[in-house]
Amino acid sequence: MARGLARGFNAGVTAPALAPAPAPALCLLNPHAANGRCAALAAPLREALPQVPLVLPDDVASARQRLLALPEGSRVIVAGGDGTVHQLLPALVERRLQLALLPGGTGNDLARALGLAHLGWREALAHAHRAPATAMDLGELTTPASGTRLFMSSLTAGFDAAIAIRAQASPRWLRGQPRYLWATLNEISRLRIYPLRIEADGALLHEGPMLFASSLNTPSYGSGMPAAPGARIDDGALALLRVGAFGRLGALAMMPLLLTGQHLRHPRVALSPFQTLRLSSPAPVPLALDGEPLAAAADIAVRVLPAALQVVRT
Repeated sequence: MARGLARGFNAGVTAPALAPAPAPALCLLNPHAANGRCAALAAPLREALPQVPLVLPDDVASARQRLLALPEGSRVIVAGGDGTVHQLLPALVERRLQLALLPGGTGNDLARALGLAHLGWREALAHAHRAPATAMDLGELTTPASGTRLFMSSLTAGFDAAIAIRAQASPRWLRGQPRYLWATLNEISRLRIYPLRIEADGALLHEGPMLFASSLNTPSYGSGMPAAPGARIDDGALALLRVGAFGRLGALAMMPLLLTGQHLRHPRVALSPFQTLRLSSPAPVPLALDGEPLAAAADIAVRVLPAALQVVRT
């Protein structure tokens, strides 16, 4: 009966028409993304976008300045990966710009969450021109050393942050998950456990040794590992992934479970939503934001910023 009432109630209601997608104001390509492989898109993008300025910034500061100079609400095509978008977040949010992503990085977990990872650059470019933008949540991290920082995919704290940091030093020919697997094996050989106190939304969740406690906005991190299945980028919450203390063999045995999304069956693993989070430890804990290394900290505050960024998604 409820379905019948819903059909009857909506029968006379006309859904509002979606606003047409604005023409892109700028295409920003990170020539360093994917260990420099993204630079090969420059020539074909110039040909495909004759009316759109193509910018290959020399550094993060100049890239942000180009975005800050755009009219508020402009649509920007960004060719790059998670690290590229992470560095641009402050300018994207400040100017309320619409992000249309051309996946071209090593991790591409944001592209997966947006439904773009399976598209070639030409398909993604066509979608960037015609699709409307919708809101997604962001995360905000605050520590004494780093101040306040935004993230769109993940804040890792502990063992998985150490892996992300180690992955930065991986051989250049490694990309995607093989890079993270190489880093994981290296970190397992020098495994550390972290004493953590965890409070979520004002309630104490844990106090004691842990392998890591990470906050995710996207369902995957680390180049596609399905760490937070069911997580959504538009639900007004972040997902806290807690993994208890393991020895080297136990941590190694967890890897196949994490890669296949079966890790939540383990009694030492938990996933829970939150709006605010506080992590504290007697000693600084390794941190990484969207896979980018950050200064270790012993006092960590995290909160969700609902609908903070406009994105083009499938």
